[in-house]
Amino acid sequence: MNVIRLGGYQGEDSILTAGLALLASQLRSQHPQWIINLEQDVTARGETARSLFSSIDCGVRHMGYMASGYLVAQVPELALLDMPFAIQDRQAALEALDGSVGQWLTQCIERRTGYKLLGFWDNGFRHLSNSVRPISRAADCNGLRIRTLDSAVYRQSLASLGFVPQSIDVKDFVQALKAGSVDAQENPLANFTLFSVGKYHSHLSLSAHFFGVLLLVCHRDWFDALSAKQQDDLTQAAHVATRHQRELAAQEDGITLPALLRQGVAVIASSELDRASLIQATEAVRAEAARSLPAAQIRAYVQH
Repeated sequence: MNVIRLGGYQGEDSILTAGLALLASQLRSQHPQWIINLEQDVTARGETARSLFSSIDCGVRHMGYMASGYLVAQVPELALLDMPFAIQDRQAALEALDGSVGQWLTQCIERRTGYKLLGFWDNGFRHLSNSVRPISRAADCNGLRIRTLDSAVYRQSLASLGFVPQSIDVKDFVQALKAGSVDAQENPLANFTLFSVGKYHSHLSLSAHFFGVLLLVCHRDWFDALSAKQQDDLTQAAHVATRHQRELAAQEDGITLPALLRQGVAVIASSELDRASLIQATEAVRAEAARSLPAAQIRAYVQH
């Protein structure tokens, strides 16, 4: 009897957990003899997000998700997804990932890692919040300590805006907010509710500086050892879970933003930002990333 281990790094209210739970349900329905072990949040027992990724890479766990930025060091081509201020239309970005751009990135991921790519998930536009002052232009970012994920491109982009970036694992994120060890943070709106960011930060700028893409992956050697039917079933279950996760992600912004406003968070809309100053400040980061990426893929994905 097969035991299949799935893992995530967010709690039960997360749209990522909902996607993973649907995947588990699909697999149970297809193969009742399989024992599906779903760990919703490995950080709740002291693990880091990175340890989850490593456990899938080496086969201790079989499936899970990760923000694409975590993998750029191993798969430099994923920097395409992390170019700042590159995406305005999330549906167009997802369509590109379902097409030639996604096919190319899948080949790069599977060539350079032990992962099998099962789907590109929608982690929403990432926005800026802080506890110090309103941010509407690049100069407002100067000197603020900002928490971000462990991605060189993210750190470079935020530093170019004037922030002092600190990579803090999701396991320690809320504690950093509570302790005030950072002044600012950046996340999709769904995570503002999930991590109660509004309790600690009274200023939110709808900067949409990154469009977050999550990778649904499994251990490739494990996948290759499955029968052809099992592989097809898993691939189909992943497609169903991906569609569901994307639907939840699209709905989440309309739920979260009104809740933050009711909480008293001061929100600066995208139309109120000096976006020209933000884009200009990060131009060198985009240009550097573009030099190492195929022009055809940039044209197919980047919208700015």
